[in-house]
Amino acid sequence: MIRAIGIDPGSRCTGYGIVEGDGTHLRHVANGALRISPGLLFPDRLKIIYGQLMTIIDDNRPECMAVEDVFFAKNVKSALRLGQARGAAILAGVNSGLVVYEYSALQIKQAVVGYGKAGKNQVMEMIRYLFGLRDSIDPNAADALAVAVCHLNTRSSRLRWEPGQRS
Repeated sequence: MIRAIGIDPGSRCTGYGIVEGDGTHLRHVANGALRISPGLLFPDRLKIIYGQLMTIIDDNRPECMAVEDVFFAKNVKSALRLGQARGAAILAGVNSGLVVYEYSALQIKQAVVGYGKAGKNQVMEMIRYLFGLRDSIDPNAADALAVAVCHLNTRSSRLRWEPGQRS
């Protein structure tokens, strides 16, 4: 079993999800969303993302981090802010000694739902189903759990296909 933290980055809301898995079994550990006041100066928002993720990593001890890659934004300013929030999250992972993996939204949806163009609600419902979550879940936390699931599934596939590994 390996423990992974998935991150759905955002400058106003960053989702996180922690999952343990071995390629066959998945276990939900924790999830949440860091909601940051848009009234704060942007550098202060990045500091909060970094600091809170450092605490979450320290408390939950994941062995690796998976982050959703930026591929679309409404405008250039949004893309830059999203990239900076993503950078704060990656820095928290790297400074905690984690190897950081990056996955596109297409890869994540394909790994979790089986369809790369699945909608947000489909991803959320599949995450709830996979982990038997009865209560509603924050959409950003669901996306972050999906990132972690994608990594664990991808890792498992890589291990099966490496030369010298038993099937």
